[in-house]
Amino acid sequence: MDISLNTPALLFPAISLIMLAYTNRFLALSNRVRSLHDKYASHEQPHLIHRQIKNLRYRLKLIKNMQALGVLTFLSSILCMYFIYAEWKVMAHWIFAISLITFALSLMLSLLEIQLSTKALEIELSDMEGLEDPSVIQYLKSKF
Repeated sequence: MDISLNTPALLFPAISLIMLAYTNRFLALSNRVRSLHDKYASHEQPHLIHRQIKNLRYRLKLIKNMQALGVLTFLSSILCMYFIYAEWKVMAHWIFAISLITFALSLMLSLLEIQLSTKALEIELSDMEGLEDPSVIQYLKSKF
């Protein structure tokens, strides 16, 4: 396979958009952390707050790693473009493969973080009485 200068450049818009999404997630989490800190200081529902804080800490680590992998993807794409420009095709192929792998890893961490954000919402709703968590099949049966 022969790659041109445009091949790694195609990743730039995708990387930029995903980094923007990661930043928005981080900002939303930081606001949530601040509000939980206020609740913790006023001693409201400490058992729920501890579970939420544990979840948030892990999600913050995930977002940090997602962003780091996104930046590595960006840098490796730029490096790949340099190697294509310098006509070091073998090195350009390897660096491009690395950029695709780091991008895929970043997206996998993003999927994990999305799963954890759902768990955080379940923790938030856990103190409400009478709410059941139906399975997907039970939900579909109730709708049809």
